[in-house]
Amino acid sequence: MFPWQVTRKKKQAIRALVEQKRRIYPHEQAKADSEAVMARLEQLPLFKEAQTIMIYYPIHNEVDLRPLLQRYEGQKTFLLPVTHRRYIEPRQYLGEEMMQRGNYQIPEPQTSEYKGKIDLILVPGVAFDLKCNRIGRGAGFYDRFLRKHNKTTQIGVAYDFQVKKHELPQSFSDHPLNGVITPSQSIGL
Repeated sequence: MFPWQVTRKKKQAIRALVEQKRRIYPHEQAKADSEAVMARLEQLPLFKEAQTIMIYYPIHNEVDLRPLLQRYEGQKTFLLPVTHRRYIEPRQYLGEEMMQRGNYQIPEPQTSEYKGKIDLILVPGVAFDLKCNRIGRGAGFYDRFLRKHNKTTQIGVAYDFQVKKHELPQSFSDHPLNGVITPSQSIGL
């Protein structure tokens, strides 16, 4: 077996275990943890100073950052990802009435591509480690997008159980983040 095949198998095993745990994570706990992540995030000077922030639409019980859209309406510009072929296109969020399910049944803004400066990117993931490495869902959408925007601060958001103490297996195409925020800790920030 080639090294990249071993890495892929290890990632698949971690992905299966963590995604299963996240899907059955109690709704009330997920909601409380999401609020704790947002409170921790809102304390960061880089969040306070950011004018344009890219978030994501949560699926499968991911940390839910959508309350930020209402809290900072008119104060900050929020972007959401739209997937095209193998790439992410950032688009401005202008309200739920401008959203439509996309390629993966994830709601996406029906606005044009945002081509301006992005100050902060908040990144979902399946698992993270203490070096801010990330395992995503496996298609590489975020890794390609984050590499393209490597001068923008990129922070992963997760529940505490998604952060592993051991270093995650990584391949050459994986893109490390600047930090990770969970309900109980800020890593690398």
